[in-house]
Amino acid sequence: MQGTLTFTRPDDVVPDDERPGLLRALHADNDAAAGDAHTCELLDLTDPDVDEPGLVAAGFETIDLSGNAALQNVLAEVRRLDHLSDDADAAIRESLTGTSFTLADGRTLHIDLVVDDGLFHRRSGPNGLDVNPGGIDGINGHGGARFVHGDQDVFGTPLRQLMHGAAPEMFNHVTPDGRNDEATTFLLNLWVPLHAPVQPLALMDRRTLDAPRHQLRYGLPVDGFLERDEDATVNDIWNFLHHEDQRWYIRTDMTSMHGYVFDTLGTPHGAAVLAGEPTLEAHMCTLGAIRDLLARDDEAGARDAAATHAAPALPTGTPATIASAARTMADLIAEATAAADDASWTDWTTRADAAIDRVIRRSIELRLVASVAAE
Repeated sequence: MQGTLTFTRPDDVVPDDERPGLLRALHADNDAAAGDAHTCELLDLTDPDVDEPGLVAAGFETIDLSGNAALQNVLAEVRRLDHLSDDADAAIRESLTGTSFTLADGRTLHIDLVVDDGLFHRRSGPNGLDVNPGGIDGINGHGGARFVHGDQDVFGTPLRQLMHGAAPEMFNHVTPDGRNDEATTFLLNLWVPLHAPVQPLALMDRRTLDAPRHQLRYGLPVDGFLERDEDATVNDIWNFLHHEDQRWYIRTDMTSMHGYVFDTLGTPHGAAVLAGEPTLEAHMCTLGAIRDLLARDDEAGARDAAATHAAPALPTGTPATIASAARTMADLIAEATAAADDASWTDWTTRADAAIDRVIRRSIELRLVASVAAE
């Protein structure tokens, strides 16, 4: 399967003055238009011929969450409400703390702590469409990650301040200018999809990354959504340049029964745009416009919006789920050109709401301190 991932543009890379020998990405808005988009081959972990890369070796792995009933119950409630409450936040933390998982290489992953920062509820429409009109509200209202990135520099802010410089000695890590293979303690992200028809999270096997040439230091402002001291309002993270040797993975059967654990300290990841998502985006925008017109009792305007709708054709390689959702939306738009009475509009709106809900990617993510022990 192929998908589009957005990297840093080569023209936006400069030598890093703080750590000579490294490269730095210049600041860019979280907008795909500001990046370097590439179509990448996405290896599907549901394919029996594709091996799980492995957390320790490659930087990420799928874990089975199906046996954690308490977690599944709270995730179902978050999905139903489409909102992550403080109570749900606390319940998720409690359900995971102290749990263990067997990794693909036979080792045991034990979750020691769920970190205070880093638990978010994300919603993203097809092709990265913003479906959070209210913007970020604490742990809710976050969109998908438009740029390929790694979440934290073990030598940078805020780990340097929080751990008084001890993070590189405590955490297992691989960076362009250092590594610690001896530590058994890891700082990890856990990503769990609540509904993922589009914008799947893609992760790179870090063994295929030429870090000195393609891994870039980057300062991410976080004062808009995290409470930080004045000296820690910019996160030191990683951005990346594209190269054809990089190997990318997704899992097309992801539900809340599984999650990805990946190294917070540099594993490259980002939301991929699958074939057909631009078509879904066009359909979704028209459905939204029609609903807005109906809310203003402008039925004539709604019919006109439907009649003038245009969307790109579905390309070769469109996944079946996206093609099916696109057909449903196109049929609804065609129906709207002829809807004539309140009853038909009411039924149409109900089905349009369901069609839109069907193509919104929802996920949660959180940050863990975990230990990995031999079999």
